Amino acid sequence: MPRPATTAIPAPASRFSHRFETLQELARDVLVYAAKQGASACEVDVSDGFGQSVTVRCGEVETIEYNRDKSIAVSVYLDQRKGQASTSDFSPTALRETVDAALNIARFTAADPCAGLPDASLLATDTGSLPGLDLYHPWLLSVEAAVDLARRCEQAAFALSPQISNSEGATVSIQEGQFVSANSLGFMGGYPTSRHYLSCSVIAGENDAMQRDDWYSIARDQAAIASPESIGERAAQRALSRLGARKVKTCRVPVLFEAPLAPSLIGSFVHAASGGSLYRKTSFLVDSLGKRVFSKKVQISERPHLPRALASTYFDSDGVATHDREVVRNGRLQGYFLSTYTGRKLGMPTTGNAGGSHNLIIHPGKRDFRGLLKKMGRGLLVTELLGHGVNYVTGDYSRGAAGFWIEDGEIAHPVEEITIAGNLRDMFRNVAAVGNDVLVRGSKHVGSLLIEQMKVAGN
Repeated sequence: MPRPATTAIPAPASRFSHRFETLQELARDVLVYAAKQGASACEVDVSDGFGQSVTVRCGEVETIEYNRDKSIAVSVYLDQRKGQASTSDFSPTALRETVDAALNIARFTAADPCAGLPDASLLATDTGSLPGLDLYHPWLLSVEAAVDLARRCEQAAFALSPQISNSEGATVSIQEGQFVSANSLGFMGGYPTSRHYLSCSVIAGENDAMQRDDWYSIARDQAAIASPESIGERAAQRALSRLGARKVKTCRVPVLFEAPLAPSLIGSFVHAASGGSLYRKTSFLVDSLGKRVFSKKVQISERPHLPRALASTYFDSDGVATHDREVVRNGRLQGYFLSTYTGRKLGMPTTGNAGGSHNLIIHPGKRDFRGLLKKMGRGLLVTELLGHGVNYVTGDYSRGAAGFWIEDGEIAHPVEEITIAGNLRDMFRNVAAVGNDVLVRGSKHVGSLLIEQMKVAGN
């Protein structure tokens, strides 16, 4: 078996339970043992991480949580029969038992002609020419300092108005981890990552006239997180703005999905355009490659190598190298989201998306948030979605919602207890504008999305 080529960036050993080199050694040991036991191929993922979360509610410390996790996940192949097993025990005996368990599962599993490792030529064995991803920024934050940040955040919310009557808490969370992925074709890659956030959720009003809302900021680097005061104030402003909410009469009007909610629509697109949904034919986007699925105004690019971004990676969960690509151009679907397995099921090459999408950039238009309201004129601004009423087979979409009624391009009053309904086929094709108010909180970089028309069910 060839010695794995390394695509790895070690982290300071003191931050984790194990040295990065130890994770590499464990991965090699698994590969060697699996080969000796007769596996025709093997892949292994080794991870080690920790986190700290502190929540303050009404000025008092409510919870302090600390987690430290580690795991080894093994997949083995006996030709085209696959078995999987995992363990949190890193001892030599546990590793051997985990490989043996995976082999036993493979022996009793039916052969799948699409099972197996990726083509070796697709693996990310040389990333030296790529920019550094800069995904690891340790936050050396004591519990006392975290409590202080959370209190400042919540206090800013209460200080904004006496109508802020209660709090669901302010939370400061630190998450850091490192991982190694390797397979028997000679691939080994891994690096440390971090993800930190600060959030606040408050309640405005009293008795039957209460409204809640929240705000949060998340980043790889704590320096990029918004100030606790600005987060608390934003949460309070949003809760206050919802006081006096009422229903509206059932109608068909334009609907604007606020930037924090717009990623949910893009997420529905990703789900429908993913290999698992496509080969099972449980998607309304089956056989849509090259066809217009969005308005011509929509351009979607995938950029896996953006420094410090929340979904950046050199390789996917199969070890396949990731690349920049255009997913939607002028509304036409240029590519699906495929893993090695789902690509084979569809008779297509992998797109390097085992595990999901990597930094989808929905190109912003010229209008800011207020410009979108002006363009809409009269309709509904959605700031909260409830329930999960999406049928990916047909595209039917129905969600509980809350937000604001818009008249003459201005907010008229808050709205609650309504349902918005449509079909994702029509919604995507009828995107009237993409805002430049981009808010990045995950893998989808998108501003507010204006849909030409949806049904709003109220009174």
